[in-house]
Amino acid sequence: MAQERSILEDPYFNPQSRKKKPVHLTERVESQIVAVTFPRSCFPTAKTFWQHTGEGISSRRAEVFRKAFDKGHLIIDQTPSISKISSSPGQTDGDSAPFSDFTQLSPNVTPQISKGPQRYRKTSSQGESHPALVAAATKSSSLETSAVDGKDQVQFVEERFGRNLDPKQGANAKYAIRRRIAGALVADLDLHETIDLAETTGRERGVTNFSVDDVYLYPSGMSSIFNTHRSLLKSRGMMESICFGFPYIDTLKILEKWGPGCLFYGHGSSADIDDLEERCKGGEKYLALFCEFPGNPLLKSPDLHRLRLIANKYNFAIVVDETIGNFLNVNILPFADIIVSSLTKVFSGDSNVMGGSSVLNPQGRFYQEIKQIMMEDYEDNYWLEDAIFMERNSRDYVMRIERINENAEVICDVLKASPLVKEVYYPKYSPSRRFYDACRTASGGYGGLLSTTFWSTADAIVFFDALMTAKGPSLGTNFTLSCPFVLLAHYGELEWAAQFGAEADLVRISVGLEDALYLRTIFLRALDAITASKSTVR
Repeated sequence: MAQERSILEDPYFNPQSRKKKPVHLTERVESQIVAVTFPRSCFPTAKTFWQHTGEGISSRRAEVFRKAFDKGHLIIDQTPSISKISSSPGQTDGDSAPFSDFTQLSPNVTPQISKGPQRYRKTSSQGESHPALVAAATKSSSLETSAVDGKDQVQFVEERFGRNLDPKQGANAKYAIRRRIAGALVADLDLHETIDLAETTGRERGVTNFSVDDVYLYPSGMSSIFNTHRSLLKSRGMMESICFGFPYIDTLKILEKWGPGCLFYGHGSSADIDDLEERCKGGEKYLALFCEFPGNPLLKSPDLHRLRLIANKYNFAIVVDETIGNFLNVNILPFADIIVSSLTKVFSGDSNVMGGSSVLNPQGRFYQEIKQIMMEDYEDNYWLEDAIFMERNSRDYVMRIERINENAEVICDVLKASPLVKEVYYPKYSPSRRFYDACRTASGGYGGLLSTTFWSTADAIVFFDALMTAKGPSLGTNFTLSCPFVLLAHYGELEWAAQFGAEADLVRISVGLEDALYLRTIFLRALDAITASKSTVR
């Protein structure tokens, strides 16, 4: 666990800050970490917490504390305290464990950021720079030729590319991120320009009275989901939740393991909504419905309009994970009480920082209760260096989303035209497209994630091995990334996943910024490899 704060009043916690600009951090940055020890019998609980909740300290914060320890700058409070620890999430028992108090940085230690993102320097597997990235690099590097706003040229270049950032800008970086999530920032602006930008009308997400004060930051996407669920339990009481649609596995685990449990609708179909409505008519009460828009990895979109009507009638909240759809493509806040997202993915794009967010709908029926809990319980645990990198990475978010949308459709066209492909999963071609289109923005596309299956495991293996992309389980990266997602996420429960349409041989593809012709070529070559393998067998 960790926490940071400025000595000055932080507008992030101040309910009167709605029309105020953020203050700068002073030279004194206080940060603390806490270590928890527990009986060996509680290890399963501790592992579950570590595995699913997204809580903890980032590598950048850990590096600062390690260096501070080496230099003797840490202040260690060794006063022991006793805390009850539960044997399973959501329960307590008689076991107790020593809880060691915080270790914090000496007040005048300034975190040093040693290395930043090497933006727009990625090369293809053939060693050639991708045209989209080269163009962006040319645009950015042209700014290096002169001083900006009176700054020294070297200082500007170092700050622009993240190699030597000013940690005093942490609070402003967080504010800029929140404004960007709120929809108020759509241009590639430097942090100084962002802070000076005038306040907007408050209708950027299509909801009256919405403001940046309704946006909260977390160290990771799973942390935002975990803490949103926790806040709902505290504000509304201990009730069962609903997981609607085939989700990212940790979301389901959080709902199952913390609180009274979870009603799981893995298909996310109209028939599932019918069943939910009948349960509600029969008197069953629920805390909230959690869903993704669209889902991962099958890219189905739930019928948010109908779910909203049922939620209003039977008094439960709706929490939507918009990580894959993203707010530039879809506007789902009018249908949700809370929106959660992993900023680690396409919002950052650079694969060098983690983050998460939650957004409250001020028109939601539970807004006042949830807002009160947030004011009482919310802790800003987002490490200032991570915020600085996240803000910098997300400046060209709009440009990247437009490019990724276009590239994804190019890949889909290649796959759908091939008789070797069994199915392509993408919102544009899904039976649930009408539900996606109902929330799609005027300029929005269908996102940068798709999945595909083949007629045999052998074909899937050949395709995956021949596909000249980076291979890995993340998504939203500036470079195209592919993985056998179901095998990685559900290896111990493949039959369970298959019953909801998630086949073991599925290949998930997160689309990047490469040149469209290059992407088309490598996917055609991977398909050709299947044909060649069949000829060889004969």
